[in-house]
Amino acid sequence: MIGDIRETKECQLKDPMDLFHSGQVVKICAPMVRYSKLAFRTLVRKYSCDLCYTPMIVAADFVRSAKARDSEFTTNKGDHPLIVQFAAKEAQVLCDAARIVCPFADGIDLNCGCPQRWAISEGYGACLINKPELVKDMVRHVWSQIDNPKFSVSIKIRIHEDLKRTVDLCQKAEAAGVSWITVHGRSIEERHQPVHYDAIKIIKQSMSIPVVANGDIKTLKDAENVHHLTEADGIMVARGLLANPAMFAGYEETPFQCIQDWVDIALEHGTPFTCFHHHLMYMMERITSKQEKKVFNVLSSTSAVLDYLNDHYGV
Repeated sequence: MIGDIRETKECQLKDPMDLFHSGQVVKICAPMVRYSKLAFRTLVRKYSCDLCYTPMIVAADFVRSAKARDSEFTTNKGDHPLIVQFAAKEAQVLCDAARIVCPFADGIDLNCGCPQRWAISEGYGACLINKPELVKDMVRHVWSQIDNPKFSVSIKIRIHEDLKRTVDLCQKAEAAGVSWITVHGRSIEERHQPVHYDAIKIIKQSMSIPVVANGDIKTLKDAENVHHLTEADGIMVARGLLANPAMFAGYEETPFQCIQDWVDIALEHGTPFTCFHHHLMYMMERITSKQEKKVFNVLSSTSAVLDYLNDHYGV
């Protein structure tokens, strides 16, 4: 982390709120476990992504362990604006994590939406939507200890069955000074059910800060439709960008230039093979035959992947 981070001191950190004041819908790469790391963020930024999140980082581990900091958080001077997402349940721990990243990132986000059992059993993620006073306290606490007015503090949530509770949570967070709120339009129990875009619209209409819509956005057309349905200020995409990192630039499927860019960026960043290969599997899902997938998906080395891409696609 430190080697890459030192570069960042030479560059001007950015105020993410400038994006929300631009009059354009903000195009955002979601926090994705294992995937939204520096190399992938570098790729999507080349293709019109405005704002990137890190994968979720457990704040307590990050504060306690230099090893966790080095493995979980890497950035460089081109990696802006950047939001570091933390899982936390104690205000001071979140503050300590925020203070560590403050010189190198443009904001932090508190994860109040992860529905995984392990997160909820530890008191992280989506269980926080049922603790509005704690969320409020955590946001306030960070603001009391970060003296950079351009630094943002946001939250990412899921919705309640009773939407009044979600609106109450959002209004309490707004009163505490949260910069914006990202809403994944499903409840904790919902996985593959349709996203409640109508709920996101109600939340948006109840707030005076920016609201970002998230959930099942696979194409630029989807993004436009969701913006129309919700009136959200930003659109956050996860799996849609994995399948097509050039989505925000208007490509309907991954262009070969994007695959070439990924190869170049991943090799330059020393991306581990499994991650390098998995990204390519996602990117090539829609543009390769079943037979090609059978061969490509079992390749087991970087050199084998490079040979395959060169032989079949001239990449």
